Amino acid sequence: MSLQRYLIKRVLVTIPVLLGVSLLTFSLVELLPGNVVDYVLQFQDSTPELRAQLEAQYNLDEPIYVRYWLWLKGAMFFDFGESVISGRSVSAAIAGALPNTLALGFFGFFIAIGIGIPLGIVSAVKNGETADEVSRVAALLGIATPNFWLGLMLLFVFSVKLGLFRVIPPDKPLFSFAMMKFSVLPAITLGTASAALIMRLTRSSMVEELSKDYVRTARAKGLSERTVILKHVLRNSMISVVTVAALQIAFLVDGAVVVEQVFSWPGLGRMLINAIIQRDFPIIQAIVMLIATTIVLANLLADLTYAWLDPRIRY
Repeated sequence: MSLQRYLIKRVLVTIPVLLGVSLLTFSLVELLPGNVVDYVLQFQDSTPELRAQLEAQYNLDEPIYVRYWLWLKGAMFFDFGESVISGRSVSAAIAGALPNTLALGFFGFFIAIGIGIPLGIVSAVKNGETADEVSRVAALLGIATPNFWLGLMLLFVFSVKLGLFRVIPPDKPLFSFAMMKFSVLPAITLGTASAALIMRLTRSSMVEELSKDYVRTARAKGLSERTVILKHVLRNSMISVVTVAALQIAFLVDGAVVVEQVFSWPGLGRMLINAIIQRDFPIIQAIVMLIATTIVLANLLADLTYAWLDPRIRY
């Protein structure tokens, strides 16, 4: 199968996957006990006329397949209705919080790449030495440590005890110095597990490449060790690393739900937790659909990246 045909096939396969994700997202909320009308009416006097009016407003007087189609049609144009609690447009609420989540994800991804790849290189070059053992232990701890616990520990040490960072985010623009400083701890919390995974993969890929004949040939030609490692070995090791790094985008979006709650970060994750507590169904559906779509697209990006980096592979 040619590279172009593979790319087209993968994009087309993603469409029914996204439809399945939308159906699952809609159905899970529909299966929850009660509905939007029941939640709204518990705060005011209920009359048959008011209930009928609210059911018509939220399309609850329609069959479930009609409600799903109406919701899907709106979702395709990023129209998820209005919040049950605030009455504000769900799309507007998400648009206000989305940049904060994207920024936190970018900072976490930068931490993951900036720490994982250099440590992986050092660990591979110093294979079997003390630096390698320390890096491997650090990677195992990074993978095994729950991000919510790590975030709480960082807050306790650097915010409560040392006073170096604020406990809650400042009321400042996203890219102001105060907000950027506050983002350091959540970014470290979010990126640690990904950094550990990327470090282990970089190390294993480079150790395998270092044992190949072309490395001995390059050294025999008199190339410096720096050139051999960075220009030849690292480049050939990056195929699997880049693929996994693309998959980590999905992990960072998913992990942001917990991290944002721990640090009171004003993003989609915290909004989702609050919507679940308040049973704000339209916001729950919209954010879950957005997160699931991001994960599907991240997997697609990983496949496309892998095919682009190594077109020799047949699928």
